[in-house]
Amino acid sequence: MESTNSFRLRKQALKPIETARSSASQRDEEVSKNNGQRTCEEEPLSPSSRLYHEPNFNVYVIAIMGCKTKIYPDVVKANLGHSLLRHPRFSSLQVENNGEMRWVPTEVDLERHVIVPELDQNMDSPDKFLEDYVYNLSKTTIDKSQPLWDLHLLNLRTSESEAVGIFRIHHSLGDGTSLLSLLLACTRQMKDSKALPTIPIRKKKDKKSDRIGTWRILLRFWFVLQVFWNTVVDVFMFIATALFLTDTQNPLKGLPGSESTPRRIVYRTVSLDDIKFVKNAMNTTINDVAFGMTQAGLSRYINRICENKKDGGATETNNLPKSIRLRSNLLVNIRPAPGIQALADMMEKDAEVKWGNWIGYVLLPFTIAVREDPLDYVRNAKAIIDRKKRSLEAFCTFYIADWALNLFGIKAASALSHKVISRTTMCFSNMVGPVEEIGFCGHPMAFLAPSSYGQPYALMINFQSYIDKMTIVLSVDEGTIPNPHQLCDDIVESLQVIKDAVLTRGLA
Repeated sequence: MESTNSFRLRKQALKPIETARSSASQRDEEVSKNNGQRTCEEEPLSPSSRLYHEPNFNVYVIAIMGCKTKIYPDVVKANLGHSLLRHPRFSSLQVENNGEMRWVPTEVDLERHVIVPELDQNMDSPDKFLEDYVYNLSKTTIDKSQPLWDLHLLNLRTSESEAVGIFRIHHSLGDGTSLLSLLLACTRQMKDSKALPTIPIRKKKDKKSDRIGTWRILLRFWFVLQVFWNTVVDVFMFIATALFLTDTQNPLKGLPGSESTPRRIVYRTVSLDDIKFVKNAMNTTINDVAFGMTQAGLSRYINRICENKKDGGATETNNLPKSIRLRSNLLVNIRPAPGIQALADMMEKDAEVKWGNWIGYVLLPFTIAVREDPLDYVRNAKAIIDRKKRSLEAFCTFYIADWALNLFGIKAASALSHKVISRTTMCFSNMVGPVEEIGFCGHPMAFLAPSSYGQPYALMINFQSYIDKMTIVLSVDEGTIPNPHQLCDDIVESLQVIKDAVLTRGLA
C-alpha cells in the first residue's frame, strides 16, 4: 500500500549554476532562515497515509517522555530546527488538490507547534493532572493548516520525573516503529553528547555445522511445510474475520464507534531485570514473558469482573466462561524500519532513507484462563509467538489489502481495515528502547511511554524498555474499561507471581 520509492531531503530542481563554495554558503543560509529545515519537493501521499485520514481510522501516536530535569522550551525549539524539522514529513502540509492528497513543503512556526502551558506547581496531584491532560488531548485533532504534529512541554514534577514532554504525531506521517526510531534519532547519550542511543539487536543463533546433510534437508523441508500450513490457516482466519468472525463479547471489547472516544492513558514501570530473570530461567524471550504476563493480567482482570457479576465475591476461583475468543490485531510494517543511524544521517547529512508504511496484519490470539501454574502463561505465550514466527501472515495480508485498494479504492481498503480491527479486541506491542541513559535536547530522560488514540478498539497495550526498566502503557476507552489502573496493576502483579513461581521451583 505504499510506493517503493525512497525519498530524501532535496533541493529545488532548477537553480542557477553556482560554484561549490557559493552553493554551500547559500544552502546553509537557507537552512538557517528556515529554522534548520531544508526545502523538499511536493509528492503525493501514499495509500497508507491516506488511509489514516478516513473518518474511522484517524489515528494519532502519543509519546510521553519523562525528564529528570526542568525542560527549557527555547533549547528544545532550537534543537528541533536542526533535527526533526529536517525530515520532510514534519515540515510539510497535507493538501488536497483535484481529489489528490499531496505533501506540500511549508515553513514551520515552532511557536505554534511547541506548546508550553502555564501550570500551578502546588497542585495536589500532578500525576492525575498529567493523566487528565493527555485524556483531554485525545479529544482533539491537529488542524490541517499546519504539519500534523505538536509537542507539549509540561514543567510538572510527577512521581517519576521532574518534567514531561508529550509528542503527538498523526499516523499518516509514518508507522509507530519508524516514528519512535525518528524521535530516538533526535536524542543523544548523556555520557557522550555526539553518540546516538544504542538499541539491542537480537543475535542470530549459530548454525550447527555438525548435522548430517540429510537431517538438515529434512528439517528445512519440515520448516517450509510448517510455514506453508500456518500461513494458509492465518490467511483463512484473516479473511473470515474480515467477513464475519468476531471475538467473543468480553469486558475488554469496545462497542462500535470506539475510534471516536477519548482515551485514558495510564502506565506503570517495572524492572526489566525481573523480566530477564524469568526469560533466562525459562529459556524464552523478553517478548514471550511480556506476552505471558499480559495474558495472566487480562485473565485475572476478566475473572474478577465475571466473579463480581455472579455474586460479588472476591475469591480466586475460576469464573471465566468456558471459551473466550480474544485476539490482538497487530498492524505490522513489513518494510524494514530505518535504523536510528540512517535517520540521524538523513537529518544531519541530507542522506537518503526509505520511509513509509507497508501495512500487514497479524491476528494474535490470547489465551484467557485461570491456571494453577503461573509459568503456563509464559509457556503458552512462547508457543503462540513461535508459531506466528513460522508464518507469512503479515506479507499475505498486506497483498490482500493492497489488492483491495487497487481494485476497489481507498474507501474499500479503509472498510477492510476497520472490519478486521473492530472484530478483534485489542492491540499489543513490545518495543525495544535504548540501553543507556539518553537526553532529549540535552534533558536527561527518565522514561518513555508510547501509545496512540483514534483506533477502533477499546484497549491498546504497549511495552517499552529503557535502560533497566520496562514501561507498560495502556490506552483505554473508559466507557468499556472504567478502571484502567486496576487492569495495569493486574499485569504488573502477574509478573511478580510468575517470578515467585520461578524461585519456588528452583528454576533460576
